[in-house]
Amino acid sequence: MAKLAVNVDHVATVREARRVNEPDPVVAAALAELAGAEGIVVHLREDRRHIKERDLYILRQTVKTSLNLEMAAAEEIIKIALDVKPDIATLVPEKRQELTTEGGLDVAGMQDQITEAVRRLQAGNIKVSLFIDPEPHQITAAKETGAEIIELHTGRYADALGEDQKKELERLLEAVKYAHELGLMVKAGHGLNYVNIYPLAKVKEIYEFSIGHSIVARAVLVGFERAVREMVEILRHCER
Repeated sequence: MAKLAVNVDHVATVREARRVNEPDPVVAAALAELAGAEGIVVHLREDRRHIKERDLYILRQTVKTSLNLEMAAAEEIIKIALDVKPDIATLVPEKRQELTTEGGLDVAGMQDQITEAVRRLQAGNIKVSLFIDPEPHQITAAKETGAEIIELHTGRYADALGEDQKKELERLLEAVKYAHELGLMVKAGHGLNYVNIYPLAKVKEIYEFSIGHSIVARAVLVGFERAVREMVEILRHCER
């Protein structure tokens, strides 16, 4: 079955709404692992709108599975990553005005900068993933940077309805196949929930899904462990 990596950013979002110390994303991460998650994801943004350095450093000490740091290819954040040494660093685009990451990284358009960031992170014994749109030229460019992993942006698929969603699913499937042929490990994430995950969960070439908002939203109603466990059960049900 595919692995589930739980993004706990939005636990920190709730905390920062009151600028207090709860709920704690560190505790949420521990509960996620107890419920069967095989990875924890956090995005240390340049504006520190949710996850803080404190969270990242404690998570590095407490996460028992795999810690994935989403990050911009910015000098300050690269230095922090090299100090913290997450298991995986996922390079993502970042805009101050966006509510959440709106699209994939334009690797093809900034290949030299991304390649240098990949080189530095790998030199620090950190695996590198690139968060990109399911476009062949972006996948090719990602391979050329030397990154081992890509995470396909599933936002357009998640937001689409009816025939449009079918078209977006086909686009994702073609991208997965092409990336697999190039020897890249493939993950997927953004906007995935307890319903739209099913078609993708059956794709054997996708080895991990990164899901945050939907799990945190469900956790508000049923509790964090149960919300994670229910997503793990879906992936198990769709075991390839």
